[in-house]
Amino acid sequence: MPKLKVLFLCTGNSCRSQMAEAWARHLRGDVLQAYSAGVETHGLNPRAVAVMAEVGVNMTSQRSQHVTELADVDLDYVVTVCDHAAAACPVFPGQARVMHHPFDDPPRLAREAANEEEALNHYRRVRDEIRDYVTTLPAALTGDQDGQ
Repeated sequence: MPKLKVLFLCTGNSCRSQMAEAWARHLRGDVLQAYSAGVETHGLNPRAVAVMAEVGVNMTSQRSQHVTELADVDLDYVVTVCDHAAAACPVFPGQARVMHHPFDDPPRLAREAANEEEALNHYRRVRDEIRDYVTTLPAALTGDQDGQ
């Protein structure tokens, strides 16, 4: 059975969508072909890379890319992981089904942190929430209660 092609879309493709792509490859690479992109590009967030490395997931080979770079990929699902991306989500050719599953924005939350550890804790919480969501895939996308 072919893998489902899933795009995780965020504003700048620097943090949440990148973590989702990395988790999907790490945890569900047997059934998902994961991509991430943004409606803008902001570069890879170093704190996101660091907190993913803490749990053994290497994101250093990923790069921030604009959604138009994936125009030729025949996607099955597009998961918007922030409200801005959901509002700005472009129309995708083919059969791509767009779903919205927002997560808090760690860089925004970290701006108010008293120190680096507190800032990283925001990233860790969102990292773990994204992991929990990704473990439900593809069933959460397809409605398949057997999880396949």
